[in-house]
Amino acid sequence: MSAPTLHDKESTPLLLSPKGGGRLDPANLNNTDGPQRRRGGPQAPVETHFFASKYDPPAQPVEASTGKARHNNATTPIIKKIYTSLSMIKETVQPYTKPSLENERGKFGKHYYEDNYNDLPWKCTFGTRYDDGVWMNQSDSPGLLMSSLVWLMIVYAGFTVTLLAKNNSLPSFVSVTYCTICALALASHAKTAFTDPGSIPKHAVPNEKDSSKLNITYCNICESYKPPKSHHCRICNRCISGMDHHCPWMNNCIGGGNMKHFFLFLIYVWTASSYALIIFGLNYFLCSDEECVFPNGLVALVRLMTFLCVGALIFSSNMILSVFWGLTTGMGTIDRMKKQEANTFDESDESPIAWTDVFGIGSYFSWILPIDPFFDDYDQVMGYSTTDRLQREKHTIA
Repeated sequence: MSAPTLHDKESTPLLLSPKGGGRLDPANLNNTDGPQRRRGGPQAPVETHFFASKYDPPAQPVEASTGKARHNNATTPIIKKIYTSLSMIKETVQPYTKPSLENERGKFGKHYYEDNYNDLPWKCTFGTRYDDGVWMNQSDSPGLLMSSLVWLMIVYAGFTVTLLAKNNSLPSFVSVTYCTICALALASHAKTAFTDPGSIPKHAVPNEKDSSKLNITYCNICESYKPPKSHHCRICNRCISGMDHHCPWMNNCIGGGNMKHFFLFLIYVWTASSYALIIFGLNYFLCSDEECVFPNGLVALVRLMTFLCVGALIFSSNMILSVFWGLTTGMGTIDRMKKQEANTFDESDESPIAWTDVFGIGSYFSWILPIDPFFDDYDQVMGYSTTDRLQREKHTIA
């Protein structure tokens, strides 16, 4: 059997179990009393491993996938991926409702549980190490400066609109609406910067989906298992699951753990910039009396804010398209650049990322708020499991 192929410099084949132990022995499949994970609907066969998931809803039926032939034209598979992603959005139009345990038990005859154990460090320290209690990148001085500038520009924009409303140049509800958008943008930025983007612990092990693959990789720098679509960030000095890129404006990596907050930040910045430009444009072209004319002292502030809004609108539009492209094609920015460099873009076989794997399975009202998402299958989203969680799972179903 040929050796696994390495895809990046910091990875080597995971020939032995990583530090901290390997996978647990499969649970007894004949045991129907314990909590079990369900995939593919209620008729799906019982799987080898189990998962601690709260309110595990029945999965949507998935069409059987066939082998993908190599395409000479890269446009056709990309269009199919985008169409598949849009179909996934259509399927999630109905809000998610929490099924009662009695209904779940009566319908499927199984128990489902949630792993509420908090295995995060409790130290009051800031950093990106394994034992730091608060995630914060302190090693990148330019990133600290650029992320501070983001706050300064958003606060400046809200302050300018508030002054215009105070001088009766704008209606009060316009100022309140704009400041609310700015507050949501700042909250999303803070959540993106201070949320673990998906750092992989040293005791991580492959989940059941990837445990049978031959190209399992091991990071020489982190000395841990490296799941698919993960990359080692030399700024954060950690391997990040589902890493898209390291954003200096966030002073953090963008990965599976904070993709929702980053996407919301882009949406709120785009909305605030468009809203401000519309306000200023209507005032410039439609103002015909002295009541709506901006005071001379505030004209300079409005001009500077207009310049900032144009730049923010261009930047956020480009990033929104990039994130949307990554979700619909299943390829992050780093993976896309690697494939373009190796001229293998037309051979990609990644699947679109489900929107519930970014925004969670909560109500759609929670999708627009910068709060942590609740995933149906955390191990599947992050691409790894841990020996401690598998041990807890084994004792729960015993």
